Amino acid sequence: MNYSGIDLHSNNSVVSVIDETDRVVAEKRLPNELAKILTFLAPWQAELAGVVIESTYNWYWLVDGLQAAGFVVHLANTTAIKKYDGLKYSGDETDARYLAHLLRLGILPTGTILPPQQRAVRDLARKRMQLVRSRTSHILAVENITARQFGKRITSNQVIRLDEETIKQMHLPEDVALALRANVAVITTLSTQIAIVEKRLQQKVTPDADYTLLTTVPGIGQTLATVILLEVGTIERFASAGNFASYARCVDSQRISNGKKKGEGNTKNGNPYLSWAFIEAANFALRYCAEAKRFYERKKGKTNTILARKALAHKLARACFHMLKEHKPFDTTRCFA
Repeated sequence: MNYSGIDLHSNNSVVSVIDETDRVVAEKRLPNELAKILTFLAPWQAELAGVVIESTYNWYWLVDGLQAAGFVVHLANTTAIKKYDGLKYSGDETDARYLAHLLRLGILPTGTILPPQQRAVRDLARKRMQLVRSRTSHILAVENITARQFGKRITSNQVIRLDEETIKQMHLPEDVALALRANVAVITTLSTQIAIVEKRLQQKVTPDADYTLLTTVPGIGQTLATVILLEVGTIERFASAGNFASYARCVDSQRISNGKKKGEGNTKNGNPYLSWAFIEAANFALRYCAEAKRFYERKKGKTNTILARKALAHKLARACFHMLKEHKPFDTTRCFA
């Protein structure tokens, strides 16, 4: 049996094939062209236990292409892979061999490979967030311009409604008005594209029963339900509610020895989009759900506002896990009992 590891870069990849004794039987640096990589691996395909690929920013094309060609593909979780720090030499070849070595030992930490269609919809939701954040930066720029010129800000809703006639009525200096028009033009364009993306997302997620379940959670509306549903993929990949809450960055990361805190782990290990979604859900829940508000106030009295909000987000994350596992709507009593 053979094992393959691919050290993927922006424009080339090092492909390594090892046997059961870690002996390198084939190795070559190839350009990032699927046909050439498939041709190189073809002689070993029948005996390959699997191909390991780093979860870099550009892995989609390679994973999809290898799977379509019949290879068993594993996506390595690079943040969970630790190499011996005392190595005198390390290069792309040794990295590729090490990935194959971990696969041979059966200790390779892996990430989830979503189907291409499901992944595309998830990335569309991420694109929406990018567009919204970009629009927000331009809205704040307009608010700052008005604050500098008039001594007070206009609201974000007023910014979105600005048109040419309204800008003329402000009687701004010519250059300032030009800057304002530039921001308003970008805001208008982004708003149009955001609306198009949101319509498409709703068409994709509305038929899903899990989407309807998520909207029963206090603080979770259409946007947050969409983000959570698409980022989760399938809830079956999480062994427990604790694993899910950890993936959503809703748990603390500490190293405890003899009852004392000795340090912290990687607090950013997890999904930043789920983390944002559950924090936002907590912010809305404590406003509109009395039970959530009481839980938040109780935690705030013992800690502070930041930790209390994080604790509420953790509660909601665990609730969503059980809801998706059991296919049941949100139960306030069960969550905050």
